[in-house]
Amino acid sequence: MALPESLVAELTDLLGARFATGRGDREQHAASESFHTAPPPDAVAYAETTSEVAAIVRACAAAGVPVIAWGTGTSLEGHALASQGGVTLNLGRMNRIIETRPEDMQVTLQPGVTREALNADLRATGLFFSVDPGADASLGGMAATRASGTTAVRYGTMRDNVIALEVVLADGQVIRTGTRAAKSSAGYDLTALFVGSEGTLGIITELTLRLHGQPEQVASAVCGFPDLRAAVECVTMTIQSGIPMARIEFVDALTARAFNLKSGTTLPETPHLMIEFHGSENAVAQDAERFGEIARDCGASGFDWATTPEDRARLWRMRHGAYHAAFVLRPGAVGVVTDVCVPMSQLADAVEQAAADIQAAGMIGPIVGHVGDGNFHSLLLVDPESPAEIAAAKQIAQRMARHALTVGGTITGEHGIGIGKRSMMSEEHGPGWQVMGAIKAALDPGNILNPGKLVPDPV
Repeated sequence: MALPESLVAELTDLLGARFATGRGDREQHAASESFHTAPPPDAVAYAETTSEVAAIVRACAAAGVPVIAWGTGTSLEGHALASQGGVTLNLGRMNRIIETRPEDMQVTLQPGVTREALNADLRATGLFFSVDPGADASLGGMAATRASGTTAVRYGTMRDNVIALEVVLADGQVIRTGTRAAKSSAGYDLTALFVGSEGTLGIITELTLRLHGQPEQVASAVCGFPDLRAAVECVTMTIQSGIPMARIEFVDALTARAFNLKSGTTLPETPHLMIEFHGSENAVAQDAERFGEIARDCGASGFDWATTPEDRARLWRMRHGAYHAAFVLRPGAVGVVTDVCVPMSQLADAVEQAAADIQAAGMIGPIVGHVGDGNFHSLLLVDPESPAEIAAAKQIAQRMARHALTVGGTITGEHGIGIGKRSMMSEEHGPGWQVMGAIKAALDPGNILNPGKLVPDPV
């Protein structure tokens, strides 16, 4: 859609050169981390303050033009693509840490601050922010997508670590949700409503987050297993034993091969677990010993312990690089990436079924997972010039999601909905999906905030 000249003039007056209509800026905001595509937005607005965000939204609302919030563009289901045109609102310049309160174990910051920048700033305080999705995502985007990651098994997801928000609504009104208090029973939990709303209900312009104390001792390890089920059953037994893990990650044999090819490691090409313990020196040693006993009972071998910060960083850099490493298995491919989450009792069967389905289709599809909370991912490598392969990969992803639903799980544990899984929302939520649509219509009657995502189309 072509933007109204009056809107272009108004936003140019407001932002000057920070309102960009050139091809370069627009195409930078049309890219996705996965296979999802959409045309470039009609313009990109680089906001620096809440008042600018509010003014941009008011102007776009008056003109009936979509507004799509953008953090770092690391989402995997096309959340920030301008699928219906409009103005992409880049919040990357809103990157100020406003106040750190160590005594409250809280921090207030703008949405463009990334998780790595925050943790670098917190080093001297003895605190850290726990949610680690792998990518150096913006914290506003992580809240909007209710992000999770490798540490969720101990510290929770963004749902558990966002205390309060400042949000610009679709009419430009600015509201605050939540307080700095540890708990409240004062009415609807509006903070929880906006966390995970994917920019469809409001635009987050400030966050207050929960922090955690840096552990006295940290120990990480990687170990191999004879087969997929043995690795997953080790996870289940470890959790049932009450061992407090900070991270427990699964990678399959294909992923181990990708690590070796990409990074020159020498992992046996079998399923592996990567685990980390936090706590006092004695507690970590005891937890590691107990886990080792369980793992060996499940057939584990080749324990490689990492206790120095450098070795631990190397281990988790390898795990976080699994997405990009996988492409060495099929150069030139693109990835149809998906995730599901199931009850722990169903995890082994769900992972085995997904692996069998991928193999039966003759596809390359490594599987990794935050298996401590039943969440696993597959990256199906397809020829970008083959519609048939892409369609087959999408069908596998749908079967994975439908199987998750049949065993009491969800179609996505952390990637979110965006445009990629919107068609399956009614299968998970039934009439509840229409309730989500009603909430969207109440808060955004003009349907300007990230339209075409997450919720049903307006009637």
